[in-house]
Amino acid sequence: MSMASTLSSTASISLLLLSLFLLFQTHLSLPPFDDFHDLLPPYGFPKGLIPSTVKFYSMSDSGEFDIHMHHSCYVQFNKLVFYDKKIRGRIEYGSVTNVTGIQTKKLFFWVPVTGIDSSLGFLRFHTGPISARLPAKQFENVPICRHKVLTHAFER
Repeated sequence: MSMASTLSSTASISLLLLSLFLLFQTHLSLPPFDDFHDLLPPYGFPKGLIPSTVKFYSMSDSGEFDIHMHHSCYVQFNKLVFYDKKIRGRIEYGSVTNVTGIQTKKLFFWVPVTGIDSSLGFLRFHTGPISARLPAKQFENVPICRHKVLTHAFER
């Protein structure tokens, strides 16, 4: 085999490997999203899981994310929910774990939401050893976040 054909074979193999690598990266990773809400449906979650006040977010290849809000705020779903100015967690299809920055009102106490699972049209919110199952339809629309709670009964 001549030197020219050996170099040609090596170049062809290198080009093939580079093409396969780029194809693999393109088809197995999600494209970047400008809006965090658009990132949620490919992971099996509705857009309205996080309120409208997202300033920016970052996400690692392992699914760990940081969401920076314009301000902390409240949203009234079937329970009152508090969103801190910074929310963290790890997302994969159908599951958000290691959540910090979201709390819900249970009776007279604020408890942290530590995880969220999505399955068969329902979301399960974990607050320590207790969880609540709600229809995902309730979170289809991105909610507007309020600076203050509207009634004194829910003050933080």
